[in-house]
Amino acid sequence: MSKKPLENNDSTTEIVESKGINAFVLVFIVVAVAAILTYIMPAGQYERQEVDGRSVVDPATFTFIESTPASFMDLFNSIHLGMLEGSGIIFFVFIVGGAFGILKTTGALEAFVKVIALKFSDRATILIPILMLFFAAGGTLMGMAEETLVYIGILVPLALALRFDVFTGFAIVSLGASVGFSAAVMNPFTVGVAQGVAELPLFSGMGLRLALLATLYVAAVWYVTRHAKKVRANPSLGFYGRYDRETIVSVIDEDFKISTRHKLVLYTFLLNFIVLIYGVIKLDWYITEIAGLFLLFGILIGFIGKISSSNIADSFIDGAKEILPGALIIGVAQAILVIFKNGSLMDTILYYASNMIDSLPPVLSAIGIFIFQLFFNFLIPSGSGQAALTMPIMAPLGDLIGVTRQTTVLAFQLGDGMSNIIFPTVGFFMAGLAMAGIPWTRWVKWVFPFFLIQIGIAVVFLIIAQLTQYGPF
Repeated sequence: MSKKPLENNDSTTEIVESKGINAFVLVFIVVAVAAILTYIMPAGQYERQEVDGRSVVDPATFTFIESTPASFMDLFNSIHLGMLEGSGIIFFVFIVGGAFGILKTTGALEAFVKVIALKFSDRATILIPILMLFFAAGGTLMGMAEETLVYIGILVPLALALRFDVFTGFAIVSLGASVGFSAAVMNPFTVGVAQGVAELPLFSGMGLRLALLATLYVAAVWYVTRHAKKVRANPSLGFYGRYDRETIVSVIDEDFKISTRHKLVLYTFLLNFIVLIYGVIKLDWYITEIAGLFLLFGILIGFIGKISSSNIADSFIDGAKEILPGALIIGVAQAILVIFKNGSLMDTILYYASNMIDSLPPVLSAIGIFIFQLFFNFLIPSGSGQAALTMPIMAPLGDLIGVTRQTTVLAFQLGDGMSNIIFPTVGFFMAGLAMAGIPWTRWVKWVFPFFLIQIGIAVVFLIIAQLTQYGPF
């Protein structure tokens, strides 16, 4: 029983569009609001000092300064400046997308998907908790975030071949890594930096974070599996984006056998991930080194797959083209931060927020810090950057209002991590949606109930932390 392969329609505009508002329009509106706020909010600043190579604020030094409101042209100039600010991840996304374009041209990825789909056709849902555990471990142990992009090109076609939908494939990666990142058992970029600023023993308080990880993981697996089962039972309930559902219902050829050349391509691709893991853990690689690795292995895969050098280049361009909207929106989102920085509003927001939290009853103070960090991540979607900016203020504030420093760190990591699956200013998240072909508004509608579940879990754990004086201090 031979079936047609997965088909991908030509349109890429669906990536950022839906029946609702276009994601570019939404982010530009936020940029415009940020520019207007530079005329309304007073400018202010904290003095900063170097601590272990990081610039951190001195919480006792806030002063109001002369405002520098954004001009009409600044509104448009900020887009270019945002592109420059986000250039590292923008070009990382292009290179990873191009490498996947080469892999797709070899036919090995489609062959791999068919083999796995055939093997697990009768027990497909068992793969969901297994795969999500892998991504949760990556998020909680090494802060996997941008790195998730390299898996989306594999998991979405696999989910479709198993008669799930695009949401299922994307959620396995994004929600799996997100719950791990939020729980942050040993995440060096959030807990590691925040505990350093708060002068806590590195990775202390691990017991509660392990319980938090288990709770978030079970909730995420339940949410994704529940949706996947519904789609498998009734395909019309799924979202397929730019894919043609009629050709996705079954792509399994029961007599299909993977070729030796495809096996060589896949082994080479697996070697790429082994080198990647080693480089990240042992050599402190980040997106520049990871991008270079994917470019190298993309070229190697092309030659092993018997593709001509010209076809390798064309395939690279085609792969990069597919994620163009997601890459560009990273720069547009960075424009918001440019406006706030140039208008000296970031420190003012920190100052007023800390005063508001100070006025809350002690049992609610930790929740107040969490809510502030949750929304502040819209402006600074960087775990280490947000820790360096906010923790020098929040840690001593917690001392004054009866919140332990460990609880303050917990509130920070939860607020920083949970919003990464919903805010359009989070660059790697938007790029991932682009790779999967999911409009932002459609994703938010689907994931929002789980986002609220996460908020509820966070509040419960913060109350436990507050009542037990989560420490060591």
